[in-house]
Amino acid sequence: MDEFLLFMNLGLNHVLDWKAYDHILFLVVLTIFYSFKDWKKVLWLITAFTLGHTLSLTLSAYRIVQVEMDIIEFLIPLTIFITAIYNILKVKSPPKNIKINALFALVFGLIHGIGFSSYFKILVDESEDKLLPLIEFAFGIEIAQIIVVIFVLLSSYIILNIFKRAKRDWILVVSSVVIGVVIPMLVERKFW
Repeated sequence: MDEFLLFMNLGLNHVLDWKAYDHILFLVVLTIFYSFKDWKKVLWLITAFTLGHTLSLTLSAYRIVQVEMDIIEFLIPLTIFITAIYNILKVKSPPKNIKINALFALVFGLIHGIGFSSYFKILVDESEDKLLPLIEFAFGIEIAQIIVVIFVLLSSYIILNIFKRAKRDWILVVSSVVIGVVIPMLVERKFW
């Protein structure tokens, strides 16, 4: 049980660590369009993202797939940037087809999962069995993602319903702020 809690907490803290805020930024721009009444759509998005990053985390942890971390470190903020730009472009006509957004979340999850794998590989010795620690680590990541998504939905509720701000403005402001945070990350992490 102690080992379960150890790897679960490591996954949880890896996402919620403010020094590694790129994952939080992605979840924010991925879910900013939605509210609590859209919980099924949000569940689809998070599930697609989870499937993508769990698959690539597993493949990378077992060294089936190996990608240069410099490329991944650049692609992670690029996925955030693309999602925020998409939000700005779609703000007047919110996405109705959740399948397209879920596909983006799945593909972007693949990229983010490889990013998690570098951290995971540091935690687990090469000779150790990785399956159980991998599941425990991924479980912690999922709990953290649920916490972030609930925070985003709650913040949106407060801004839209208590402070009576327009949803369009909220999406534009949040997406623009995220773009402003991500551009320096892109410049700093360029791999060429």
